[in-house]
Amino acid sequence: MVKIGVPSKGRLQEQTFDWFGARGLKMARSGSDREYAGRVEGVDGVTLVLLSASEIPRELAAGRIDLGVTGIDLVRDKLADWETQVAEVAPLGFGHADLILAVPACWIDVETVDDLDAAAAAFRRAHGHRLRIATKYHRLVRQFLTAQGVADYQLVDSQGATEGTVKNLTAEAIADITSSGETLRANHLKILSDALILQSQAMLYRARCASGPDIDALLARIGL
Repeated sequence: MVKIGVPSKGRLQEQTFDWFGARGLKMARSGSDREYAGRVEGVDGVTLVLLSASEIPRELAAGRIDLGVTGIDLVRDKLADWETQVAEVAPLGFGHADLILAVPACWIDVETVDDLDAAAAAFRRAHGHRLRIATKYHRLVRQFLTAQGVADYQLVDSQGATEGTVKNLTAEAIADITSSGETLRANHLKILSDALILQSQAMLYRARCASGPDIDALLARIGL
């Protein structure tokens, strides 16, 4: 039995169903939209598992699903040494978004990561604590800032409405996913010119611990 993990709701689920459907694998929800159950029609030996996109990396790494669709950003942030745990099978061409660093638009002297580094040092001298960056992507942001030599900051966890944390005075900057930048502009934030941390999109992954002719045959059936 091949288990495929798919996002449980929203546009990402719809686009995933369309992607597989265009390759001859019809997926559908079972029951109402409130039920987290699904099915694959016309193919034996395949089970559809509906999960939140953020759960799919963990389930792949644990081997509880064989294949899974989720964002590149989620896999690389949630799984240390992700390449040893999952393999990228195919980019799906939707769910595009960039993980970026943004600061208040009124910070006219802060346009680059080097500017942020200088501002963070000045902020600590002035306020006695480190500049706060709100994000849910702790691993990716920390790796990026370490590589850029930025040290005077602290990450504060934000699992939603990250763009509002600066206005609410719970952070001085943010690191978040954006596709159009409209929400950032609406909250008077600007993206640093050299602070593209990761370009993400939806990806079909295979668990490294998942093997066997059934999985290979399924991937061949959809042209992979």
